[in-house]
Amino acid sequence: TQAYKEVQFNKDCSWMKLHFGRNLQRHMRPDEFPQFIASVPREHIRQAFQSLIKDSHDGSIDAIAYCDTLAKLKGPSFTKYLRDNLLGIVTAQTTRISYSYFTALNALLHNVELVKQIFSDVVDKLEAKEITKDQFDQAAWRFSEAITPVQTTLLWRLLDHDNSGKIALKDFALLIPTLTVSKQTKPKEEESKPITAKQQVAVQLYRFGMSSVGGAAGAATVYPIDLVKTRLQNQVTTIADEVLYKNSIDCFKKVLKFEGIRGLYRGLLPQLCGVSPEKAIKMTTNDAVRQYFTDPKSGSIPLHGEILAGGMGGCAQVMFTNPIEIVKIRLQVAGEMASTRQVTAMQVVKELGFAGLYKGARACLLRDAPFSAIYFPTYAHLKKGFADRETGVTSFSMILLSATLAGVPSASLVTPADVIKTRLQVKPKEGVEPYKGLINCTKRLYREEGFSVFWKGAPARMFRSSPQFGVTLAVYEMLQRWFPYGPAKKIEPPKAQKIGSYVPHGRNADHIGGYRNTERTFANLEQKLGLWFPRSGKIVSTEISKSGDFKIVTTEGRG
Repeated sequence: TQAYKEVQFNKDCSWMKLHFGRNLQRHMRPDEFPQFIASVPREHIRQAFQSLIKDSHDGSIDAIAYCDTLAKLKGPSFTKYLRDNLLGIVTAQTTRISYSYFTALNALLHNVELVKQIFSDVVDKLEAKEITKDQFDQAAWRFSEAITPVQTTLLWRLLDHDNSGKIALKDFALLIPTLTVSKQTKPKEEESKPITAKQQVAVQLYRFGMSSVGGAAGAATVYPIDLVKTRLQNQVTTIADEVLYKNSIDCFKKVLKFEGIRGLYRGLLPQLCGVSPEKAIKMTTNDAVRQYFTDPKSGSIPLHGEILAGGMGGCAQVMFTNPIEIVKIRLQVAGEMASTRQVTAMQVVKELGFAGLYKGARACLLRDAPFSAIYFPTYAHLKKGFADRETGVTSFSMILLSATLAGVPSASLVTPADVIKTRLQVKPKEGVEPYKGLINCTKRLYREEGFSVFWKGAPARMFRSSPQFGVTLAVYEMLQRWFPYGPAKKIEPPKAQKIGSYVPHGRNADHIGGYRNTERTFANLEQKLGLWFPRSGKIVSTEISKSGDFKIVTTEGRG
């Protein structure tokens, strides 16, 4: 393998003679060979260190040579994080490396899966996301004597980035290499093909449909709360004795009493008709900009990229949101008028005209852009935090919770812009001077009703927006999982399986279950030793020559 080419292995050593005899002629039994293979890396490490201390008087080696040698020995299992940061972490403590230190880090990386399992058990027992070094030490010696205090110290130096004294289970991803399927074993039918123009159109229509259903479900769920919020924001409170509604609950009761159930859903139809393109363009723009800022190698996205993506999604939706909102608001407040004439959506559209449909668009932009800039990054991080530690998959309940919680700060912080937008878009009452624009409306509201007017309906807005977006995104993501479509199919992280776990499939050794369990064992060996076992219908065996060279012999048969 590459590691043995980079750092030569002396086959004529005393260790080899212990296994194969003084003349290297002893035949090894099949049950002995796995133990021999497992001990080869340790001997290789010893020989590598021995070759580096030829000119050393104190038995230590230079830190740079140490890091370079370890990278060569570990090969593919030496992660990018270790290649980039190990030297800096080591030299921050010392410039000379002893043999104990050398073997400790190698053993830690070799047993990192075991260490991770012990760490996971400690975290579960303590019900904490992060634990200290002392907490891990107290548990490690009970599980395995192979985990020494030196290894624990090295583990914390590698993963405790902020010097808080604590590390989390997710930090182990920096030390564990990602196993990829080699091209030799990947079936041809699974080869990825470029998406054609027709497929791209189909994907967008598919996502449009999913977001439409999700948006409609979210809007219908909380529409009565939205109506209460609009009624409260439109209520002028210059004279306290003339207010119609005392609070949100009083407003809800009066609408239900005087207008019935239908009154709570007044204006729902235009909302449902417009929510499809509104949600579709918002999510599509957000996803497109996020993809632009996402690092293709690490898959990470900077915070400013998340904020900008959300803000641009909010800006893009205004062209659909504003006409929908102004029609909806006019219908929602129509029940307050002392008139028996039924107001319809078409009557409102005809009355406003095309230009009138975009009245208050600047206030709408001032509300939607910051809302999305806050909402989408918050949702992404909450969803990631609520994901299952082992599988990385977020359940429906956790998606719903993440999307709902993200709406609380987003909805509350932009309430002033929502109040201004409502006042601009509602039809002025008789005898009341209409607002002339965004600035004029803001000044008049502050002068006539005080600062508190800008936070009218904030609780109702939070109780409306949070569950609405919670239902919308939960339905949208779950529909994509339940009804995947070709190139748009979301690939969920595979369910993790603990190393060494056995899944019984039957007693027959030729059964496919036996192959599956053996395959996991080989995958683990490949990761630890840097080997690649051939995938073929051949039986592979090894022989050792008189000079100590390994020879691979293949014979036809069932493999």
